[in-house]
Amino acid sequence: MFESQKLVALCLLSFRIHTILCQNSQNYDRLFNSIFPTRDTNDQTTEYANKVCGLGKECVKRILCNDGNIIRDGRTLLDIRIEYDAPCSYLEHCCHIRHVLPDMPTSTMGSNSRQNNGCGYRNKNGVVYEITGSLHNEAEFAEFPWMVLISGNDGSYICGGSLIASNVVLTTAHCKLGNRPDMLSVRAGEWDIESLFEPYIHQNRMVKEIIRHENFNSQSLHNDIALLILRSPFTLAPNVQPICLPTSNIAVDTNNCVSSGWGNDKFGRNGVYQNILKKMELSIVPHATCQAQLRKTRLGRFFELDQSLICAGGEAGKDMCTGDGGSPLVCADENDPERYYQIGIVSWGIGCHTDNVPGVYANVWYLRPWINEKLRERGFYL
Repeated sequence: MFESQKLVALCLLSFRIHTILCQNSQNYDRLFNSIFPTRDTNDQTTEYANKVCGLGKECVKRILCNDGNIIRDGRTLLDIRIEYDAPCSYLEHCCHIRHVLPDMPTSTMGSNSRQNNGCGYRNKNGVVYEITGSLHNEAEFAEFPWMVLISGNDGSYICGGSLIASNVVLTTAHCKLGNRPDMLSVRAGEWDIESLFEPYIHQNRMVKEIIRHENFNSQSLHNDIALLILRSPFTLAPNVQPICLPTSNIAVDTNNCVSSGWGNDKFGRNGVYQNILKKMELSIVPHATCQAQLRKTRLGRFFELDQSLICAGGEAGKDMCTGDGGSPLVCADENDPERYYQIGIVSWGIGCHTDNVPGVYANVWYLRPWINEKLRERGFYL
């Protein structure tokens, strides 16, 4: 849909900590304006005219070419390291017309999705496709079905978020959400923002209400949490599912956590935004350890880490970065490792990917009572 060279680097606001606040680049806004319509969309299929790619050949979805290489469990292997011949995208195959299969409704596509088993199930091996050549920690298609992307109606990218109910999104208060919910759009089920050829199409919803924490501090980023109530619920699908929120009786594996987002792969001018959703395997850093490590940075020896914040990472090359704000940090259930609970929300950090400098996240466990209160006031129960 879009060529990667058309992406223009965003001008980033850099303060003493790198929140994901950003100014709009004209070309970047044009990209998101094209992919974020100012209305709800609920299509689960996408139609497009097959492109001719050779004599008697055309570009088709890779799963629809029965050339002897099809995988019968419904998943096809994607090696995103190699270049594909134009005009086919990497999600397509140049197939002889005699091998082209009729298009299938997405409900019949091969899938190992756990969509009917409740919240928090990660599709670790992907849905339909499986990546074999990851370049930049790319996530599998629909690996994190709770991941959402928040934009303005003018097409400007704002931040990431997570689906905690079919019509409720969890994100950070420091995101530039503004005060007009009708100017916001949320996209679920997205993976590659430059492609329309994914097996399950994304969905868009408009925002009905913005709820920020009353005690959010825009300087210290204490209580950095917000909820978005949507005008209408998302339709659940293999690539659109809610994440679980932790309760007092849930024990998670703090060494088996992961965050996801479309933000920069590195800090500073050389950082590049990702068109394919990326993931980062992380471990939770204990509160006292994190505070001690952050005191060795420019924050100084008197810095105190608030209880509304939690830390993860702190290993070279393992961190979320600019543009990932609002994205979820999830950890596996100790008793059910396939199920994940959201423990944090990407908030801030000192640079990115630096050894012994953890990233800082809003503490969802600590802030869960606030979430419950705000949802109960509106008749929602998780």
